[in-house]
Amino acid sequence: LQYNRVWIPDNEEVWQSAEITRNYKAGDRFLHVQLEDGTELSYPVDPAALPPLRNPDILVGENDLTALSYLHEPAVLHN
Repeated sequence: LQYNRVWIPDNEEVWQSAEITRNYKAGDRFLHVQLEDGTELSYPVDPAALPPLRNPDILVGENDLTALSYLHEPAVLHN
């Protein structure tokens, strides 16, 4: 089972990519994620402001930003 990947704010890197490791249900106070280095976190979330979704790897390096599935600050910076 593969879960979605999201961007979470980071004090040093600005944004870090993380994969969701458990289903999120409305009202949950934490999002269970695994960072790219393998670190697992229970990331506190506000249900009204969930972290932005990460674009599929096939879109990394896309010249035309309008072709991105998700267009937000971390997606543009990563691209």
